[in-house]
Amino acid sequence: MPAKKAHMSEHPTSNITLPHRRLKLDTLVRLRWLAVGGQSAALLVVYVGLGYPLPAGPAFALVALSAWLNILLKIRTPTAKRLPEFSAMLQLAYDILQMSGLLFLTGGLGNPFAFLLMAPVMVSATGLSARYTLALGALATCCATILAVFHLPLPWPTEETFSLPVVYSVGIWIALVSTLGFMAVYAFRVAEEARQLADALAATELVLAREQHLNALDGLATAAAHELGTPLATIYLVTKELRDEFEEGDHRAEDIELIRSQAERCRGILRQLTNLSSEEDKTYQRMPVSQLIEELIDPHRGAGVAIHSSHSGEGLEPVGQRNAAIRYGLGNLLENAIDFAKSHVEVSASWDETSLAITIKDDGPGFSQELFSKIGDPYVSIRGSRAKSKATGGGLGLGIFIAKTLLERTGAKLHVDNRAPPKNGAYVRVSWPRSVFEQALEVDEPPAVPHNKLNDVFPAP
Repeated sequence: MPAKKAHMSEHPTSNITLPHRRLKLDTLVRLRWLAVGGQSAALLVVYVGLGYPLPAGPAFALVALSAWLNILLKIRTPTAKRLPEFSAMLQLAYDILQMSGLLFLTGGLGNPFAFLLMAPVMVSATGLSARYTLALGALATCCATILAVFHLPLPWPTEETFSLPVVYSVGIWIALVSTLGFMAVYAFRVAEEARQLADALAATELVLAREQHLNALDGLATAAAHELGTPLATIYLVTKELRDEFEEGDHRAEDIELIRSQAERCRGILRQLTNLSSEEDKTYQRMPVSQLIEELIDPHRGAGVAIHSSHSGEGLEPVGQRNAAIRYGLGNLLENAIDFAKSHVEVSASWDETSLAITIKDDGPGFSQELFSKIGDPYVSIRGSRAKSKATGGGLGLGIFIAKTLLERTGAKLHVDNRAPPKNGAYVRVSWPRSVFEQALEVDEPPAVPHNKLNDVFPAP
């Protein structure tokens, strides 16, 4: 049980596909059509509307190349397809080179539209991994460097060639590269945090999937018992009638008696299945706080760390429902305490008429100050040297996040701190309003079972 639980806590995303890390082809095609429209409009306004001289043929040819690329992609590949990162990077690299070609023909970095070189890098920062974004950023920087030196004259209304001072050109290059780096890092960090949060939430949902599946089996068992009742009752009635038709000593009567005995055996099985959601089972579903603590501690006995438990409070002991979210959440917190502890861990519960609190303390090094602002965020690993020395190695930093998410769904609040000197170690307090903890789960009552032959043939004992 401990190994299985740790596996679920530490590697919940091992089999999760992450489609949000890959760009859809339709996204790139739509953005490129937007670029084609904008580039065409700009060229027409400058060349036809204002009458500025520029190499219109090569410029419109580059725009047409992007249009033909979009048409080819539309024909050969479904637009809903998500591209591998390398393929998406190649398309964005083409967009950088195509834009660089237009800037080369229309004045280089002196063209006011030079900052559009950043657009493909921004798209990569929000949708691709860091290494591909860095590669596209390096390509855009190289193109900007070349355009700062080599380019055709900027279209100008007079016959004189307009040329920027060298210092101003260098300033534009520095501004472009600096803006490119800042915007790329900013967009990547924002998108990466959103991706990590989505991944961690998916992992949290997987933690509960098994428990939800087991709960669903209860209703399925009751439904199956009801559906099997009528044919089993028919078998029992037929065997009873056939037994009366055979004379004593007929070997066929033994076979009929065997069938009847097996039908009676099925009766007991069906009655057990139909009682899974009965009032008798509700007693098992309720659990006092002291029992909850013992179930949390029991799998970790003999883990090399002494675990002490205690419970006290005013009034009757709180009794709540068996809740998978509470067990997994507190279990993750206890596992982290055991990983950090030097010799012992304390688990205690206290309550009064209005609230309940469960506290987990260890005698380890405690939390570092820089982690307090990040505790509870996904993919923030807080394991110490003791955990790293174990065979499982370092975790993914999801344990505290999963625990916090699951427990807050049950109405709990978490408080994390270090123990007051001279004691060492971490201190985690999980508290609920007592009314929330003791609230009964709202379970839909099963539909009334229609009267059938099973009720007549197999009367209750």
